[in-house]
Amino acid sequence: MAISRRAFGVGLLATGAVGTGGYLVVKDRPELQGLLGNRLNLFGFIGGEKESFLADPDVVRALGSRGLTIQSRVAGSVEMVREQALLSQKPQFLWPSSSIMVDIARQNGIKIRDDRVVLNTPIVVYSWQPVADGLMQAGLVTKTAAGHHQLDLKALLDAILAGTDWSKLGVNMLYGRSRIVSTDPNRSNSGFMFAGLALSLLSGNLATPEALAEFGPKTQSIFRNMGFKSPSSGKLFEQYLAGGIGGEPMIVGYENQLVEWILADRARWERIMSGSGAKPVMLYPRPTVYSSHPLIVIDEQSQRLMDALTTSALQQLAWEKHGFRGPLGTPTGNLDGSLAGMLPPDIDAVLPMPDAGVMLPLLGLLAR
Repeated sequence: MAISRRAFGVGLLATGAVGTGGYLVVKDRPELQGLLGNRLNLFGFIGGEKESFLADPDVVRALGSRGLTIQSRVAGSVEMVREQALLSQKPQFLWPSSSIMVDIARQNGIKIRDDRVVLNTPIVVYSWQPVADGLMQAGLVTKTAAGHHQLDLKALLDAILAGTDWSKLGVNMLYGRSRIVSTDPNRSNSGFMFAGLALSLLSGNLATPEALAEFGPKTQSIFRNMGFKSPSSGKLFEQYLAGGIGGEPMIVGYENQLVEWILADRARWERIMSGSGAKPVMLYPRPTVYSSHPLIVIDEQSQRLMDALTTSALQQLAWEKHGFRGPLGTPTGNLDGSLAGMLPPDIDAVLPMPDAGVMLPLLGLLAR
């Protein structure tokens, strides 16, 4: 049957309207952006503890479905907001590991369009079962009814400042004076966070400029006692695992690091736990501090990355595959098997970090 010109024109108009409507629906749905071919490549610096998360094929696919490809480079959280050599590379976003970095970035003249905490993980101390057992006898470590180890970090710091030998703390297999090692606080966030926590614990409250004047030298002494300090939280964690109880008896790290390491190779973890060697132990300082991971939007296009990272799908991947808690510090999914009992659902003793007006002078002190 022949079609009149008028009917053909109406058909074309209707088809165009449907097509336009479909385009607008997809355009207004960020999770469908990839269907338009509207892909966006974003470049920025991230803390090393998030490198595996962004490289996870499931995460890459989830971001890709929203039209996003992320080109990230690892840098220390302190470095990425202060070093001109990094900022001159024109990052479109920064993803450090502490909310204080947002204030420091602003003080350094970085024009921030938006910022939001995307992930959280508490600062913990990694040690070994024989060390934890000795510290339990000395009263520095306690075990909760759920089986989680809690560390009296203030008592440990006092012992380190007093030059107390490991043997006096119930740890007879270790030689010499007790110590704890963190990363370089002027380069890496876990060392930065530990410095603020140590200063507050030594001063008996959230550290102020007055507390810095009185207790800053003691904090400096603790860091000098560490010897070499790694520039990266990931590298320090690798040193801990490779060095064993003799090389790295106690280090500062993030809760998610052990979870991510276990999930990467469950068979390896089962061999370690069933073997005769010393077992890794995670100690929760009481109180501790949260390492919040704020995404800093510099280029407005990076807002799409923030929107994606805060979706329930990516939040669930962050917890279930990489051990990162959500923005409020609570789990955002269900961990696999025995891992579920390893981590407390809530961290009930948390100190805020001292503000930038305290931390920047402290960094200067610790750099001497």
